[in-house]
Amino acid sequence: MTIDGNTLLQLARAAIAQRLERTADLPARAAWLEKTGACFVTLKAHGQLRGCIGSLEARQALYDDVVHNAVAAAVRDPRFPPLSATELNDVEIEVSLLSPAAPVNFFDERDALAQLRPGMDGIILEYGAHRATFLPQVWEDLPQPQRFLAHLKRKAGLPEDFWSDDIRLSRYTVQKFTEDARNG
Repeated sequence: MTIDGNTLLQLARAAIAQRLERTADLPARAAWLEKTGACFVTLKAHGQLRGCIGSLEARQALYDDVVHNAVAAAVRDPRFPPLSATELNDVEIEVSLLSPAAPVNFFDERDALAQLRPGMDGIILEYGAHRATFLPQVWEDLPQPQRFLAHLKRKAGLPEDFWSDDIRLSRYTVQKFTEDARNG
């Protein structure tokens, strides 16, 4: 399947614009966009995170997943107030298409850390009701596996030094598409 990153970015921006009651035409529903897919949509304003919401599993058409996650990143990310229509011009959009997640098999935390692939892996951490993920892009800010995993535990609501044999880790990769930096 050939992926057109520009179409994904146009779709995300148009979906947000329409949600913010601005005029925007959604791209046509090409056949490749009807295939099931999972994505994350990340918004940045002036180089800082402004929203990020996504799907870890492919459950709907990629077209619908991009629209849903773009709107959610703009107006439903609990870490930020909803994006305003005037802010939209200052936002840079990134769409990350996720591969299916695969379990990481390990004996202990040290073994798990040794298997992480900095810059390549997105990681899902699960322990009981606790669950969190970091996209591979997070390695840019947390390049050491130990710090990466510690911050992921904290995101999941666990202490950074927590470990249990019941922790489950999965990995995935992404195809990332980013708009050119916008001028405010």
